[in-house]
Parts: sequence; structure tokens; C-alpha cells
Amino acid sequence: MDKSEISRLQSYFRKQFRLDTITVHARPNKDDSAEVNIGDEFIGVLFKDEEEGEVSYAFNMAILDIDLPDA
Repeated sequence: MDKSEISRLQSYFRKQFRLDTITVHARPNKDDSAEVNIGDEFIGVLFKDEEEGEVSYAFNMAILDIDLPDA
């Protein structure tokens, strides 16, 4: 992903989640994905898929059981 694409994706995330502290960063040695953070905390990976001239993105966020509040 190039800088322009990452900037567009970051703007999309901030608008959708109404959260200005979401950032999208290029991953070292990877051009098909980017890291997503809220502040300093890593929250997931954004993958780019190009097929038959169409581009789509998939956001993958793992949630650990220990991070969930008690019921």
C-alpha cells in the first residue's frame, strides 16, 4: 500500500469509528497490508486484496479473552 492509500484508509477508519486517534501505518517489508493502532496500542492488520481489477480490504482484529471485562 502506498502513502496515499494508507492516508485514505486512515480517514475512512476515523470517520466510521468517530475516533481521531486511529492510525494506519505501513508494515515493514509488506506491501499488501498495514497496521492499525488506537493511540499507541496495536489493534489489528488491514489486508489489501486485488482480484480481477477490483480492490477490497479486510480488517483483522484479534480480541484476547483476558482483555474482556468480567461478566
